[in-house]
Order: sequence, then structure tokens, then C-alpha cells
Amino acid sequence: MDSPRPLLPVLLLAALLTPPPAIWAAPGIIRLPNGKAGARACAAPPDPAVYDRPVIGIVSHPGDGAGGRISNGTATSYIGASYVKFVEAAGARVIPLVYNEPEERLLEKLSLVNGVLFTGGSEKQGVYFETIKKVFQYVLERNDAGEPFPLFAQCLGFELVSMIVSKDNNILETFDAQNQASTLQFPSYSFEGTVFQRFDADLINKVSTSCLVMQNHRYGISPKRLRENDALSSFFRILTTSPDENGKVYVSTVQANKYPITCTQWHPEKAIFEWRKPMIPHSEHAVQVTQHFANHFISQARKSPNRPPADKVLDNLIYTYSPTFSGKTSKSFEEVYIFS
Repeated sequence: MDSPRPLLPVLLLAALLTPPPAIWAAPGIIRLPNGKAGARACAAPPDPAVYDRPVIGIVSHPGDGAGGRISNGTATSYIGASYVKFVEAAGARVIPLVYNEPEERLLEKLSLVNGVLFTGGSEKQGVYFETIKKVFQYVLERNDAGEPFPLFAQCLGFELVSMIVSKDNNILETFDAQNQASTLQFPSYSFEGTVFQRFDADLINKVSTSCLVMQNHRYGISPKRLRENDALSSFFRILTTSPDENGKVYVSTVQANKYPITCTQWHPEKAIFEWRKPMIPHSEHAVQVTQHFANHFISQARKSPNRPPADKVLDNLIYTYSPTFSGKTSKSFEEVYIFS
């Protein structure tokens, strides 16, 4: 009678020859590939039509952003750091366009950027207004030449663009919307091709019913006045309106019909980066609204065909300046960049 064969080697051999069973994963657990089967070399060349190193020019505003308590020189200008961070949060860098620099210097800097931002503020005349007009004309010319070149104008920026397009320096109306959070109301729910195409239905509902955006202005333009002005109504499409503290309705977001130009009467940068005023909304939904606007603007800048020399960009970036903490002296800004 033969001795029984050892069972263990047989079992081990069977285990080695049997494919491993599928790994069970509990709900919510993601199974990740491992080993060579999951490895992938990212060797595909980047899309040449999309520029992943966009640069934005931000026009400085007269003053120091703190009523002269930081610097009261007559040639002083500033950019709130929140505008810079707004652009950087979407993956772009900033070159300051100092409004009172010589025109040749301004044009040199404009040749290095892929889009422009007009900030909020109060100045509506003089050298500053003339600079805004020059930069706005540059934006139109670049786009008319077939080169996508976006502009995002906020609050005062929207007001100045309205004055320029209408060729009427008295086009603005007064509103009581200082230091006020508000909703955005949509006269049309056709969002295709606009910044609001990025919003899901829940966020559209939230921003329509909750005060997620920050207003801080005494001037603006009503839907009626915009529609009755042929120049404005042919140039802009109204995307949203908002009520002031007395229920008087003003245009709060527009988009140009033929250009990559978006304007807001409100301040998207404040929800993430400014804390001076307690009424500034900082909820997750308010932050999402800000991020969508930043991403939309920079996605347009990525379409710009301008590929400026890297060394020239580095020489002019706002990184060559240091922001000044203004949280104890300014009513609006945590930090400002000062130019004098």
C-alpha cells in the first residue's frame, strides 16, 4: 500500500496556478490600479491652441486704497492684492499696468499679457479714465484682429466701460448698494456660452435665492437704461440683475455679444480674499461663485495666441513688488500693492 502523498505542495501549486479572485470593494471604496498595468507616461504634446502660462494685466487705481494712510503721494496708485489672488487662483500670473506710467511702457506691458482686469474703485476722470479708455481700445483691437484677448471689469470697471461704450459720461444712475450682500437674478435662463454655463442647477438656485455676492457701489445702470441705449444694448447682453437696499434694480452682470468681455457690478474677489466687512459672504457656495468666475476668465485668457518672452514676463511680474498689509488702515483690503 502506497503512503499518502503530502497534501500541502499540491495545494500550494493549485494556488499559484489559479488566477486571483477579484478584490471585493466596499461601497465608496475606489480600487486603484497598481504595478505596470496602471502606469502611464504623459508623453502627449500639449494642445498648441491652449496656453497654460497665461498672464493678466491689472490696471492700478489712483491712491493707496486706504485714504492716504499708507502713502499719500499724488502719483501713488494701488492694486488690491485680492484681485491678484483672484487671477492666481485660476492659474495665471499678473503684470501690473500702472495707470500713470508713460504710454510706451503701458503698451510694452500689454504686449506681454493674455488678458486684462479692471478693478473696482471710485475715480472716473483724468489720467486714470484716459488710461482705461486706451486699454479698452487695445482689447477691442486685439479681438478685431482675430486674437482672443479677454477683459474682466468689476464694479468701477463696469461703470467706466459703460461710459466708454455709450460715449456718455452721464449714463450712470445712483443706487444704494454700498456694503451689501445680494442675490443675482436671471432675466434669461439661456446660459450657453456664458460664465454661468459652469454653474450647476443647485448653485444657480442658491445664488438666485441667497445673498452670495458682495456689492459696494453708489452708481450703476438700470436694465431699462441699458436697453434704451443703442450702443450699450448692441454691445452687451444682460446676464443678471440685482436689487439695491430700496429694491431699485440694476444690471449686475453683462457679457459682450462679440467680444470675450465680462463685467460685474459686484466683487467676486471678496468672497475668498477680503475680510474687512462682516457682510462679505464667505460660505462654500459664495466661494464656488468666485472660483467659477476666475476660472472662466482665465480659460478665455488661455485661448490668447500671445506667447511673450519668458524673461520679459519675469522682469515685469507683480512678484517684483511686495504687498503691504493694510488690514488695520483700509476699510476694503487686507493687502495692497503700492506703486509710486
